[in-house]
Amino acid sequence: MSTMQDVASHAGVSAKTVSRVFNADPHVRPETRDRVERAMRETGYVPNVLARTFRHGRSQSVGVAIPDVGDPFFSAIVRAVETVCAPAGVTTLVASIGDDPERERDVIEALLKAQLMGLILAPVAEDQSWLEPWLEHTPIEFVDRPARGVEAEELREDDVDGARRAVEHLVSRGHRRIAFLADRVHPPSTQRRRDGWRLGLRDAGIEPGDASDDADRAGDTTGASEHPRHGLVSLEATDPESAAAAIARMRALPEPPTAAVTANARVTMRAFEPLKRAGLAFVGIGDFPMAHALTPAVTVMAQDPAELGRRAAERALERFESPAEPAREHALIPMHLVVRGSTPAPR
Repeated sequence: MSTMQDVASHAGVSAKTVSRVFNADPHVRPETRDRVERAMRETGYVPNVLARTFRHGRSQSVGVAIPDVGDPFFSAIVRAVETVCAPAGVTTLVASIGDDPERERDVIEALLKAQLMGLILAPVAEDQSWLEPWLEHTPIEFVDRPARGVEAEELREDDVDGARRAVEHLVSRGHRRIAFLADRVHPPSTQRRRDGWRLGLRDAGIEPGDASDDADRAGDTTGASEHPRHGLVSLEATDPESAAAAIARMRALPEPPTAAVTANARVTMRAFEPLKRAGLAFVGIGDFPMAHALTPAVTVMAQDPAELGRRAAERALERFESPAEPAREHALIPMHLVVRGSTPAPR
């Protein structure tokens, strides 16, 4: 088997120059690059089937780093990426970050060290500025969540408008006391959806009450009895039990909610039974398998994760083939309302 030194001798260059060609150094003169690549082929250093890969200094893979591969939303993104990459002969490498921001860098760097053709990332941490050096030679597409601390391409849903329209739908059914149920302040999509919830209430002439912010951050709604308009936000729906407890506290308010917006599909699934028992109408942000088959069938603001995944994969491959192309994609993909049975008028 030939070595890098064999290639260098055959091409009449140094081993360092061969390494620079191998790693797609843009400062190598075109005629030198051609000579080295020809030497690689002639010495058998690079098998023909991998010539394109090694010419770019990359594996034939696109990475996908997401919070949870079991989440229906993120699994749909992965499937869409695969439908773009597989016909191009590109493997999709998937890694789950989880909910711990401290793990994010380790997980992503492990993928990036595989010399990817591109990375599709839904981050969980507050800062991705450390990615700056990687962006110089690896196309990175942020999906669902924005890049923070670094300039990069982003494709995400219009969370604010989606939540606003969820409230608008409930108001159109006659509801005026509408809660917002979530499982954490972060990721940023939850914050944007809460902003949309507030906007929808204000559009309807309903003031959500600024004093609720402090209680929200503390995960505490018990002080709501002193402020009847407050206590309609809970960030505690991390499992079915805590979701049920949060809904019970809301129902104990002097002016309890008659409806709710749930921040994502996970929360909707956890809160479904207690919402049903409490008789609350509700709109879930994000569709999920069997949502249409439940009783009541769940009204949702449906996202389009397949569109996110498809466009992100296409952009990553386009930018890999044209590395001089600047990052320019900043797209908001609208949600659409799917009306089912979970949004009756107030009793």
